[in-house]
Order: sequence, then C-alpha cells, then structure tokens
Amino acid sequence: MRRLAAGLAAAALGATMVATAASPALADPDPGLDPDFAGGHTSLQFDANPEPAWRGKPITLAGKLSVQCDEDYISGFVSVHHADYCKDQERWHRLGWKRIVILFQPDGSGKWEYVDTIKTSRKGYFATKVPARTSGTWRAVFEGARWLAPSEATDWVKVLRRH
Repeated sequence: MRRLAAGLAAAALGATMVATAASPALADPDPGLDPDFAGGHTSLQFDANPEPAWRGKPITLAGKLSVQCDEDYISGFVSVHHADYCKDQERWHRLGWKRIVILFQPDGSGKWEYVDTIKTSRKGYFATKVPARTSGTWRAVFEGARWLAPSEATDWVKVLRRH
C-alpha cells in the first residue's frame, strides 16, 4: 500500500519513480540495477556554537543533510530520478527524516563518545543542545541509507572555565 501511495505521489509531481521496500533487509536489489551503483552522493553540513563556549552552558549542534540533485537517489520509499522539485539552480536537495548520530571526542582522548541520535526535519535540518563540558571535537555522522552514501562532518569547540 505504501508503494502505491508513494508512486501516486511521485506521479502527481511529474517525476519518474521506482518503488522500493521499506527496509533494505526486506528487499533484494533490483537485478536490473548496476551492482556497482553506490547511490546518491550526500553532504552533511555541521556547526557547533558558540565558539568558544563556557563550561556548563549549552552548545547548539546543528546542520543539514543534502543529496546531489543530478544523481538518482532514494527519498523515503520512492526512487526519484532527476526530480522536478530540484530546481534548476539547486545543486543539492535536502534529505528529510534521516538519522544523524552525534559523537564527541574530548581533547587528548582517542575515543569517540556517543552523545545522541536525532532525525533531520522534513527539510533536512537537524539541531540539538548539549551542555559544554570540556574542549574537544563534535562529530555528526549520517551512516548512509539504501542508495545514499554516508557522510560526516566535525567541528572543534574550545570550552572556557569560569573564574
């Protein structure tokens, strides 16, 4: 039923589509597809603010996830090929409802600590707030999805102590 609804929605937009299953584990790749096809190239923009931050005060971790418009890609349950809602002047289309993993590595440590998993909004944006503890590197990771390549970004923040 989801495939039919997604197909009708894509047809209404005037886009060529191919239906896929809801979960990669439940669906076998289409044998007609090129097995070397890695999927749409993604871009993750990420920023941690303020810089520098005061210990104990919140740091906002925000960004957006996009896929190249000129690549074929999967959006939800439908593969939209050269979609008409990627405007001519756009090179990138924002991806909604995708998981972003937030990690932190304190200065002097060689280990990444898990902080949170958040989802992008309908328009591909994400944000969360965390308390500033110590200086270090924040990392946002999109682990990829069926037909979407993974991407990640980092930002280093200095944390100042109060006197």
